[in-house]
Amino acid sequence: MRLFYKLIIFITLFGFIGCEKQEINNPEVETYINQLKSNQYESPELPAFQSSDIPALLIYINDTLVITDFPHNGISSLWASECKLGMFVLWTIESIRAVSINSEYLIGRFPSQNPILALRNAPELDLVYDEKSHIDAAKAYYDWWHSNPIFKNKMNIDPLRNTDYKWH
Repeated sequence: MRLFYKLIIFITLFGFIGCEKQEINNPEVETYINQLKSNQYESPELPAFQSSDIPALLIYINDTLVITDFPHNGISSLWASECKLGMFVLWTIESIRAVSINSEYLIGRFPSQNPILALRNAPELDLVYDEKSHIDAAKAYYDWWHSNPIFKNKMNIDPLRNTDYKWH
């Protein structure tokens, strides 16, 4: 019986020793963008950016370069093989906002299922991929960030609230 207890203690200790603290993926914005542009971003997660990174990210929200190697939300049954860089950057900004307010829609650091917009008031899910939706979303995020509300309250405001779109 003593051998059994020693074995349990050994297995438990070995399990704790084998655990490593996971590093939070937090590259510089420029590194992140360059990795996305060259399809070399390897992390399965979105970066742990802060609100102070939003101005640097906003520079890229209109970029229409198609990227093919980017983090996907594992719970989504829709697997998009490509995305416009600007749309993905908007989703990254939404991640920062959602994490800061501990949004009920967060899945890890993913603010929604996909970096795809859907029509807000459609009776059924209606995904949109057109240029107009990208332009409207980019303008909404730009205006949201440069609006005057107190910063603390700003993060509680959905940038897409006055548009026809929501995140899928």
